[in-house]
Amino acid sequence: MGTRLATPPADAREAAVCAVDPLAARHAAVRERSVELAAPVSAEDAMLQSMPDASPTKWHLAHTTWFFETFVLSQLRGHRPVDETWQVLFNSYYQAVGPQHARPMRGLLSRPSLADVLDYRAHVDASLHDALASGQLDDALRLRVELGLQHEQQHQELMLTDLLHALSCNPLLPAYRDELPAHGAPAGAMRWQRFDEAIVEVGAAAWPHAAREFAFDSESPRHRALVAAFAIATRPVTCGEYLEFVRDGAYRNAALWLSDGWTRVQAAGWQRPLYWLDEEHAFTLGGAREIDADAPVAHLSYYEADAFARWAGARLPTEHEWERAAQGAAVEGNFVESGRLAPTANAGDGVRQLFGDVWEWTSSAFLPYPGYRPWDGAIGEYNGKFMVGQQVLRGGSCASPRGHLRASYRNFFPPHARWQFSGVRLAKDIA
Repeated sequence: MGTRLATPPADAREAAVCAVDPLAARHAAVRERSVELAAPVSAEDAMLQSMPDASPTKWHLAHTTWFFETFVLSQLRGHRPVDETWQVLFNSYYQAVGPQHARPMRGLLSRPSLADVLDYRAHVDASLHDALASGQLDDALRLRVELGLQHEQQHQELMLTDLLHALSCNPLLPAYRDELPAHGAPAGAMRWQRFDEAIVEVGAAAWPHAAREFAFDSESPRHRALVAAFAIATRPVTCGEYLEFVRDGAYRNAALWLSDGWTRVQAAGWQRPLYWLDEEHAFTLGGAREIDADAPVAHLSYYEADAFARWAGARLPTEHEWERAAQGAAVEGNFVESGRLAPTANAGDGVRQLFGDVWEWTSSAFLPYPGYRPWDGAIGEYNGKFMVGQQVLRGGSCASPRGHLRASYRNFFPPHARWQFSGVRLAKDIA
């Protein structure tokens, strides 16, 4: 039997707290957004786990709730866990907190039900708003609430990308939402923007000790880096350009690939980007659609991005080059709020589409910056222990929340990962 919770509905008191406390208002908005993203998903859909790297929608909804209960509410006097067994089920990888249910087995968790998980969310949200209203949260716990919101926004994107992969495994090719818009504007010509050699400031000041604006520990400390002269493409590579790469036999040309990449191509039988059904159609969150040749190409591994760059006579940018090009640029673009949920072309002048549409692979490994220090305690496991075997991506995607991104943001995935909205922007050396 499921664990049913007696949770009071949102009332005037919660609205009053949100009116006077920006953190409470932000918490309510982010938490509501996750439920909205899950609304088109059936209970059956919400349980799907199509590969070990992905998680069910239901698990994402529960894990983000577990985060607030574990790292905020559990620190308050008199708090009792909603269900002790859920402390194991919904712990992702925090060894300091306790054991975890095996990641590849999350799709077998038929209990608790989706209704139970939604009740769990409402119960924890009500408890947290009561704590905010009564002033029980000190500055340290309020900072943890902000971290929890940033964490939840990451999972909002994962909810969509994980569900896209799961639905793609269904031969019916069902849509997450049928009414998604189709094509955007023409891409315009790819041009090059030159940057001279310079010593630049990269990264972010350590939050919360040296900065009021949030940044993950992996973005700090802010430091100086020598960036040699380079040129960067004014827009991402399009589907049409990538199709030329496919038709040129690139997936059969070992000379274009890193050794590990070529091994992966052969073992997995890659012939085109993930979700391309053929050279004219792709599976999307809107179901099977015609490929928009002008849209940024997505769902590429680092190996594919690197091979394309080599084929095109260019290379991938370093993360410091990418950040230099993005410094001072407004965080504007095609994010989840646009409702498109697919990359789309955006013609214009200068370097554009640095934010949104597709995460852009860089040639940089996800390693600590000079002087890096992880956060104290269990939350120090958030990023630091993953700094091996991963590549940095920059910029955000069409599934990213706009308010979650900044020029210093470092996303990371292993080089074979393809199920994210990951694309490529070219760079080249300047003699």
